[in-house]
Amino acid sequence: MKKIWIILTTLAVSFIAMASVTTVSAAKPNYIITTDATYPPFDFQDSNNQYTGIDQEILKTIAKREGFTYTLKPMSFNAATQSVTSGQADGIIAGMSITDERKEVFDFGTPYYKSGIAWAVKKGSNIKSLSDLKGKTVALKTGTAGADYALSIQKQYGFKVTYFNDSDTLYNDVVNDNAQATFGDLPVLQYSIKNGTKLKVMNANSPYESGWYGFAVKKGQNKQLLASFNKGYASIKKDGTYDKIIKKYLGAPASDFTGKKSDNNSVLGILKANNGAFMRGLWQTLLLTILGIILASIWGVILGVMGVSQNSALRGLSTTLIYIFRGLPLMVLAFFIYIGLPGVIGTKIPAFTAGLITLILNEGAYTGAFVRGGFEAVDKGQMEAARSLGFTYNRSMRKVIMPQGLKIMVPSFINQFIITLKDTSILSAIGILELTQTGTLIVSRNSQGFRVWAIVAVIYLVVITLLTWLSNWVEKRTRA
Repeated sequence: MKKIWIILTTLAVSFIAMASVTTVSAAKPNYIITTDATYPPFDFQDSNNQYTGIDQEILKTIAKREGFTYTLKPMSFNAATQSVTSGQADGIIAGMSITDERKEVFDFGTPYYKSGIAWAVKKGSNIKSLSDLKGKTVALKTGTAGADYALSIQKQYGFKVTYFNDSDTLYNDVVNDNAQATFGDLPVLQYSIKNGTKLKVMNANSPYESGWYGFAVKKGQNKQLLASFNKGYASIKKDGTYDKIIKKYLGAPASDFTGKKSDNNSVLGILKANNGAFMRGLWQTLLLTILGIILASIWGVILGVMGVSQNSALRGLSTTLIYIFRGLPLMVLAFFIYIGLPGVIGTKIPAFTAGLITLILNEGAYTGAFVRGGFEAVDKGQMEAARSLGFTYNRSMRKVIMPQGLKIMVPSFINQFIITLKDTSILSAIGILELTQTGTLIVSRNSQGFRVWAIVAVIYLVVITLLTWLSNWVEKRTRA
């Protein structure tokens, strides 16, 4: 058992060192900018897995002209806005509508795009007007102007609403007839339809409530960044660069950015076109899993040992920590650490670090519970025999109880390892570009949800199978 723990700890230190080297060697950006990269044609990944779109082209051009650098952090729209308000990011550009409510917490730059709200239904739907939505379900994307407008007319037309965090899942909900309509920004809906989504816009010639998009920073902060954006925007507007960017994305067919049609029509084609993205996502997933497993196991063993301590205070502390972190949903804990905590401590926490801490606390709590149970499962006569031989309590635990208890726990450890791997997918919510988030970005570009998620599912199954084989091998070695 000692050899196993030494190997696991060495691996953990090695991975952390590799991550540290990568962080140190990378050039430090002046700003961290966040976005929702599932919002084409404004924000998405192209066929080369580069972040692009109207927003990204505007930002890239302005940054070059104004002499500042930035690191882009893609995540869901709600998480992106909260990252800015919590101080985790310096600014956001994500097709974000300027509203009076948002002006209370954000300072906006010069409005850069005027859009309107449209509504769409499944092709071939019998719904012809808003009145036909009575009693039906409307799918909305959280935090968007389309959602706000739909809610403002909900009572008038008597429809129900359901919410989604990404556009592709939302559109497929309508296509699959789980919802009967959706509201959103007109150019976003039109782009998705050009890319093959089987929807029909009902008011393309007369969008509702035209509004402006804006680049935003936290109210009262990052004034220099905002001033640079405004100056750069005025420059690209004056010399015609802005108009070229708009024409590039709204005038060209979606295939110019999604890749060849043949690449999206087969699993092999998608794999070939996105093999680099899948590999990077898999590596991030494996890194999180390995570090999470090792560190959560160490933390869990500590909690388990505390749980069987003779000291009542340590037992109480162990029980409390296990209760708290096992009781919190993983996503809630991730948001608390990544978005909530920085606002209290005044220090930014990298998404990867926040995700790793989340795994350690959550998975470690579950590990601590079964470790404590494993120690308690050892026959009480073993402790009595050890004490009768003159061993102290601590020595009896270390030499007699723990070795037997750890062998009892091996199947539980194996199960927890697999759970940790699957739980890494939840961390995509805070912008970690692991396998699930990679799939989301690819789907937002090519709208091939079934094929992409089938690929992601197979990758997970392969990795889980290999992890299970490895764990079973370790179990046999420990029982030998």
